[in-house]
Amino acid sequence: VQLQASGGGLVQEGGSLRLSCAASGGTVRSFTLGWFRQVPGKEREFVAAITWNGDSTSYADSVKGRFTIARDNAKSTVYLQMNSLKPEDTAAYVCATSRHSSATTLRANYQYWGQGTLVTVSS
Repeated sequence: VQLQASGGGLVQEGGSLRLSCAASGGTVRSFTLGWFRQVPGKEREFVAAITWNGDSTSYADSVKGRFTIARDNAKSTVYLQMNSLKPEDTAAYVCATSRHSSATTLRANYQYWGQGTLVTVSS
């Protein structure tokens, strides 16, 4: 499975972006899908996850109420709607798949990782 994230860019504080992550080379219909982010010199951190049917989601405390994860299984795509962006949201955002049945937040539970898309929030 190959995952390709897109939608990143430069936005002012308080602005919005919508990230997409499309899967190819296999189906992700039955997988949990997650978003993580990484800043140089820091560990990759969990952002959001959604179960295969969208019934359950989880979010990092730092993004709750501002970010929304969604998926379209027909398009093998997961989305991350990011509102009220803050400078501390600046990072490379990466999507990943997990065989866990829950919207797991643990990085070790994810098997396939895509290329990141860079989000920069200016103050």
